[in-house]
Amino acid sequence: MFLRLLCLTCSLLFCANLHSNRSFAQQAGGPPQQPAPAQVPKPAQAPASPQSTHYPILLLGHGSDPVWSVLIGQKGPERFDRANYPPIALEPSSVNAEGAESWVYRAKDIATGADVTLHLTREVCIDAAAPEIPPKTAPTPPGNPTTSATPPSTIAKNAFRIVLEHAQIGTFRGCARVAAELFPKIVNQGADDDDTDKKKPPVTAITNFKAPTAVAYLTSTGKIIVSRGAAKKVIPVAGTEPSLSHDGKKLLYTRNDSKMGSERTIVLYDSDTARSKDLVHGTVREAFWSPDDSRFAYLQSQDQKWRVVSSPISTPETATPPYNGSVDSLQGWTDVHTVLANDPQSLSWIADDRPQQSVPLKEIYGDTFRVSDSDTIRINPVNPDLLLVSAKYFTAPAGAPADASGIFLYEIRAKRRVMLTPPEQWSSHGEWSRDGIQIFYTRRMSATSSVTYRIFWDGSGARRYVDGTDFVVGQ
Repeated sequence: MFLRLLCLTCSLLFCANLHSNRSFAQQAGGPPQQPAPAQVPKPAQAPASPQSTHYPILLLGHGSDPVWSVLIGQKGPERFDRANYPPIALEPSSVNAEGAESWVYRAKDIATGADVTLHLTREVCIDAAAPEIPPKTAPTPPGNPTTSATPPSTIAKNAFRIVLEHAQIGTFRGCARVAAELFPKIVNQGADDDDTDKKKPPVTAITNFKAPTAVAYLTSTGKIIVSRGAAKKVIPVAGTEPSLSHDGKKLLYTRNDSKMGSERTIVLYDSDTARSKDLVHGTVREAFWSPDDSRFAYLQSQDQKWRVVSSPISTPETATPPYNGSVDSLQGWTDVHTVLANDPQSLSWIADDRPQQSVPLKEIYGDTFRVSDSDTIRINPVNPDLLLVSAKYFTAPAGAPADASGIFLYEIRAKRRVMLTPPEQWSSHGEWSRDGIQIFYTRRMSATSSVTYRIFWDGSGARRYVDGTDFVVGQ
């Protein structure tokens, strides 16, 4: 009972105190306080949506006049292909949106450092479908550019229009489409991934080449080996400057007839019969078969000058000079009527007793190489605009012998020069395969040892091929 009275008394005292506080506040002039409304938290503002600088990210751009294609990956252009030329690896640099439906990609030609710019616009583009060149395979086997394109009746509708500008090669116009199937599987990488190797375009392997079936080369003892399929024959007499016919059955070579003098003989060797025949005797050198194997051209000394001479292979005594000018080296034939030769200043296409075209050697060699008698210049078998040049350096690169030489490609129209062999190597006597994709060259391994290496025209796949030098291809 006492506890109940005590609780009731406490309650009355609390209520009285509360009423007294409210009365005091009203007497002081303050309005009665209202309970503060509950604070409703504002929704968090979503971050701005990222604006893609290019869309979509996996594209194939292509054109049909001339035939070309470009692969555009996650970071930009990765590879540029043209019919009958080696693929060009690109290093993407930036992508910028020009508008709601157009973008500008920028990249570098890795081999030469030239600027490459792509303008991409989302709009319907109709063009003759160009051949697709996936990055995991080689370009379509070289051939006549007019026959490698898809016939005009084959028309494709594409979602983009593209213009590619290469600072050295020129401008290419065409279409583009989404082509994710041409790229390897994409693996997400961290934003801080700065591995230099991962930034490079994917390395591609050339797989559609044809290994030569008929070749010839020199052994370390100066003997010539002629190889056709599995059969190998050794010419018992030492010789130099081998040249195989295009069917691989016959060989021209130069035999030295005097150790101290300049007397030589150009010899014809038949691999089927293993018999040799002397064709021309005197101060002669550098014999080459014509493209149809019906004639041969060579150099002959007249009045202390080297002049180009040619004759039918069946009647070598009827030799005639197609050009009366003086030359230093004969570099082969470009067609059945034209030979390629050079003097110390120019490379010339000679036919009908006069140069049809000349290119200054300074333009071809640049400031890196110098002209010498041991140089070789070979035209690609399927692309007369592409030269393979073996020449000596003006100044030997670091780690190379003092007399080092190197091998490079030169495009006549674009004046684009691309090194093929590493600068520290001594490399010479480059020769094309008949498919125009492989290059065979002599590599010096030591002061007393040289071998033949093979490399693809994009600089990949270098490997030791045979233990010999001055390698030439017949078939």
